[in-house]
Amino acid sequence: MKPSIREAIVVEGRYDKNMVAQTVNAVIIETDGFGIFSNKEKMELIRRIAEKQGVIIFTDGDGAGTVIRGYLKGALPAANVKHAYIPDVYGKERRKRSPSKEGKLGVEGMDRKTVVECLRRAGAIFLEEKGEKCGGETITKADLYMLGLSGTSGSALKRKLLIKALGFPERISTNELLDALNILYSVDELRKIIDDLQAHL
Repeated sequence: MKPSIREAIVVEGRYDKNMVAQTVNAVIIETDGFGIFSNKEKMELIRRIAEKQGVIIFTDGDGAGTVIRGYLKGALPAANVKHAYIPDVYGKERRKRSPSKEGKLGVEGMDRKTVVECLRRAGAIFLEEKGEKCGGETITKADLYMLGLSGTSGSALKRKLLIKALGFPERISTNELLDALNILYSVDELRKIIDDLQAHL
């Protein structure tokens, strides 16, 4: 069984996210590489999540990963940020034709045991070890449907209005939206926000 981690984990790209998601249960946010530098909405969302439950920055150990880590470190409240570092392992990821510029594996190239060890060294809070469960009542895709945010007539517009009202990134996916809502709001708070939006439609 995968361990559950309280903090959100910030990684560079989708292959890193896939690796971490196969290893632990946690909210995982992609920076889209250097895309985070120009995506103010996503940066603000990461900052809000950091303030609410903490984040672990888990970038590659190469030059690009170091620059992204430095940018995040400077933009987030230090007290709410932990840093996970991967060891220097030389080689290439299976999906790539050739090794990276520096010849080192990134987060996606690590094995699951190493990912867990890196997170543990960073000070990640493993919920089962603390006798805690993952949150209370969870906002689900069924809730989004019941609230008219997906799968119904006009749901795309309603979802767009909600995303704008909450200051979330415009292109946030449904799964990312669920993750963010579950960290920042309760089901009742979400219902109230939707009711307020309805009043202005």
